Amino acid sequence: MANLYLIDQPFGGNGLALAQHDDEAIIVLIQDGVNLDVSTLGNGHHPVYAVKEDLERRGLADRAARRVKPIDFGELVDLIVAHKVVNFA
Repeated sequence: MANLYLIDQPFGGNGLALAQHDDEAIIVLIQDGVNLDVSTLGNGHHPVYAVKEDLERRGLADRAARRVKPIDFGELVDLIVAHKVVNFA
């Protein structure tokens, strides 16, 4: 079972650093975590999602990094149910 990292501020940088060393990490940026720079994750090995509503509220919907896939709350719930959650929110 993969670890699902829920990443927000102010500890989001710590969460991304840990996820970078977890080969099976799945990362979800939530709330202010959508502002974090995911380029620190390197080669794109980890799937990265962001809650679409959080991107929209912060004016980032059109500017999200290419590797960040917007998801809705239903998809977030599905990910939470299917994986072990590591919370940095």
